[in-house]
Amino acid sequence: MFKFDELCELIRLVGSSGVATVEIEHAGGRLRIDGAPKVAVAVPAASPEAGAAPTVEAVAPVPAAPEGAGETTADDEDLIYVTSPIVGTFYRAPNPDADPYVKVGDAVDTGRTLCIVEAMKLMNEIESDTSGTIVKVFPENAQPVEFGERLFAIRPS
Repeated sequence: MFKFDELCELIRLVGSSGVATVEIEHAGGRLRIDGAPKVAVAVPAASPEAGAAPTVEAVAPVPAAPEGAGETTADDEDLIYVTSPIVGTFYRAPNPDADPYVKVGDAVDTGRTLCIVEAMKLMNEIESDTSGTIVKVFPENAQPVEFGERLFAIRPS
């Protein structure tokens, strides 16, 4: 059917295009990619995409703040953000009974596994691109994430 790289590229394209759903039949297989976000998104008026009119929709209140969310300092601009390379489901641990890979305050080295993003039954380990300290964890465990969405903030060491 499709190679992994081809699937990732298709997911990226659908996620960045704003298309709601794409269905493809190829080599005897069928693939469906849902690209529209499942929650309403506020688009700032300063950056409308491709001439589209910005929209703002009312959404339900967020149930809990992400770990480390209230801790902002003057040197937040020094942070490095680890973003999701694919659309999927964010998991902080390898299984529900295990401890998280990392938590706020943990020191990490380049290449250390930070989380898993599950996409179409494939578990993709997301690794740190830098050494430093975890400052923030943005998504909640088992929360859907979009391509490019922030997962972690790391203060480089």
